[in-house]
Amino acid sequence: MPESFHHLPPEALQILLVLFLSFLLGLEREEHRAQAGTYAFGGVRTFPLLGFLGFALAFISQGQFLLVAAGLVAVGVLMAVSYAHKLKAGNAGVTTELSGLCTFAVGALIADGHYWTGITLVVLSLVLLELKTLLEGLAARMEPNEVATFTKFLLLAAVILPIVPNEAFTPFELNPFKTWLVVVTVCAVSYAGYGLEKLTKGRGGTFLSALLSGAYSSTVTTVVLAKRSAHEHEPDRFAGGIWAASGMMYLRLAILVLLFNGVLGRMLAPALCALGLLGVVGGWLLSRRGDRGLLGSTPPESRNPLDLKAAFLFAFIFLAITVITRLAVAHMGHKGLFGLATLMGVSDVDPFIMSLTQTAGAATPMRDAAIGVLVAAASNNVVKGLYARSFADKATGHRALIGLCVMAALGLAAIALV
Repeated sequence: MPESFHHLPPEALQILLVLFLSFLLGLEREEHRAQAGTYAFGGVRTFPLLGFLGFALAFISQGQFLLVAAGLVAVGVLMAVSYAHKLKAGNAGVTTELSGLCTFAVGALIADGHYWTGITLVVLSLVLLELKTLLEGLAARMEPNEVATFTKFLLLAAVILPIVPNEAFTPFELNPFKTWLVVVTVCAVSYAGYGLEKLTKGRGGTFLSALLSGAYSSTVTTVVLAKRSAHEHEPDRFAGGIWAASGMMYLRLAILVLLFNGVLGRMLAPALCALGLLGVVGGWLLSRRGDRGLLGSTPPESRNPLDLKAAFLFAFIFLAITVITRLAVAHMGHKGLFGLATLMGVSDVDPFIMSLTQTAGAATPMRDAAIGVLVAAASNNVVKGLYARSFADKATGHRALIGLCVMAALGLAAIALV
C-alpha cells in the first residue's frame, strides 16, 4: 500500500469500497430505467446513499444489531412506497426495490469487515440483473415438471443423504451412505449433460445433441438416432452421432470412477479418455463428411435423468450387483467377474462399474476391477452396435456397428496397459 494511504483513517477505504459497489448497482438500475422508459426507484446517486446509510448505521452501532435492523425496516418502508407507486403506473416489477435493500445490507457488511461477502453479493446481483433475458428464456424452455423433480432430487441429496448411516451392514459390507452417494453423483453427472442438452436444444443440431445426450445415456441415444435414421437416410450424420455418444460414455465413466476410487480411476483414466476422444472426434469427422443436416435437425428426445423412480431403481440394482459381484469373485474368481462384466453390457453398465469402484482393492483385486470396467464398456458398445444395426437403415447401422466394434476392440486391447 502506498505510504500516503497510512495517513488515512481505516474507514476511508471501506467507504470507498461501499461507494464503488453501490455505484455499480445504481449504474445497472439507471441503465435499466433508461431502457424501460418507465418509473423506477433510484439510480447512480440513490444507491450509493443507501450503501452509505447501511455502512454508517453498522459503524456507529458497534456490533449491536438493533440499530441496523431499524435502518433496514426504514429502507424497507421506503421501498414499499416506491413499489406502491410502480403498481399504480402498471409496473409490477420489484427487482429494483430488492436491489436497494441489498445495497443497504452490503454497506453494513463492509462496515463489519465482511469484504468478501459484500463484494460477492454485489457481483452475483449484477449477474442476475444482467442475465434477465437468458434466465427467463431458460425458464420458458423447461418442462413443467422439471422444477418439481429437481426439488425432490435436492431433498434426497442435501437433506436425506447427510443422515443416512455411514457404516457397513451384512456380510457383504453394504454401506447405505456410499450407496446413495453413488446414486446422487451418477444422477448429478447425468443431469449436467441433460441440462446442457436442454440449453442448446435446436441450436446445435444432431451431433451436439447426441454428444450431450450421450453424457447421460449413450444406449438410449443410440436407439433414438438409429430409429430416426431409418426415416431420414443420412447415414454419416447419424452414425457419427452414435459414435460420439459412446465416446461420451467413456469420458463419463472416467469422471465417475475417479470420483469414487482414485487408484482405480488413475489406472483407467488414460484408456477411458483416449477411447472417449476417439469416439467424439471420429464421430465429428464422420458427421461432417458430405451430409447436409449437421446443424439443422431436431435433436433426439431426452428424458430427465433425475426421475426419482429411476434413482431408487438404480440404488436397488447397484446393491444387487454389488452382492452378485462379491459372490462371483468369491466363488468363481476373475473368470466369474469378467463373465458378469460381459453380461452387464446388455443394459446400463453404470451400476456394475460403480459397484466395482466400491469393491476394488478389497473384495476385488484392483487390476481385475480395471479389466472388468473395460470389458463391460466394450460389451456395451457391441450391444449398442447391434441395436443400431437392428433399428437403423442399412448404411447407418453398418457404419455404427463397425465404429462401435472398433472402440470395443481397442478397449479390450487397453487391458494390456492396466
